[in-house]
Amino acid sequence: MNTALGLSLGILFVLGVPIAVAIGLASVIGIEAHGRLPLLLVAQRMFTGIDSFPLMAIPLFILAGNLMSAGGISHRLVELAKSVVGGIQGGLACSCVLTCMMFASVSGSSVATTFAIGAILIPAMVKHGYPKPMAASIQASSAELGVLIPPSIPLILYGVSTDTSIGKLFIAGLGPGLLVATSLIVLVLVLCRLRGIGLQDGEDRSTIPGAAKAALPALLVPFVILGGIYSGVFTPTEASAAAVAVALLIGMGIYRELKFNHLPEIFKQTIISTSAIMIIIAAASLFSFLITRSGLPNEIAAWFKDVI
Repeated sequence: MNTALGLSLGILFVLGVPIAVAIGLASVIGIEAHGRLPLLLVAQRMFTGIDSFPLMAIPLFILAGNLMSAGGISHRLVELAKSVVGGIQGGLACSCVLTCMMFASVSGSSVATTFAIGAILIPAMVKHGYPKPMAASIQASSAELGVLIPPSIPLILYGVSTDTSIGKLFIAGLGPGLLVATSLIVLVLVLCRLRGIGLQDGEDRSTIPGAAKAALPALLVPFVILGGIYSGVFTPTEASAAAVAVALLIGMGIYRELKFNHLPEIFKQTIISTSAIMIIIAAASLFSFLITRSGLPNEIAAWFKDVI
């Protein structure tokens, strides 16, 4: 079965089959090659893989990120970051890193961060003379802070898979996330100075007091989420629901940019993003079950033991 699983998965990846479909098909091929396992196992293991309360945090954090984007919260976070560091050469690129870090601390998703912040800052960087590949690279790299900065969806998945405390994982990811963000800021500043880019980054930026006043409600979102988790008031899953409630309150009640007619499209985007993640999780759960049942992990452990 191991040969069938590995060979079929490799062929499907080479053919460009989507990851979730490739893992699921490889698992079905492995079951058929084994011959003694029923196909009913596919549905059972895939359902078991996503039947987890902590996984409820994923769609809710993605929804919170989409609500923040539509409700004007992400725009005000961008303006705040620009007001702080936008006056120096390369400041617009630094604003991208800082804003992604702040947005990732709410949405927990690199995808949501890319959509919300990239739509604003990539055109702004191109307008100020940044090459398009550089602007896209800065945005893509900064959005990956969502992997480390809590509440990180990958950390939630890791905690569910390994039965590890998600709260402790969030605390452990904060330091590395800040370190990576600082490293990115230093890198973009050096690149901008070496290439002579970003000399006009100070144009069209707000004053720090004005931007801070406008962004104050937006800053409540990460405060509520991270403060609630670290103080033990609620779990990460409950924090995701709180993030949605606060994003709705700020977007509709304070900034008044989020309207009821925006909600269907926001829900649609959330469902599409969540479905892609959940299908991968379900397929990976089936695949890992088959790998474990085949005894491959024990064989690898025994091989390492003999080698070492």
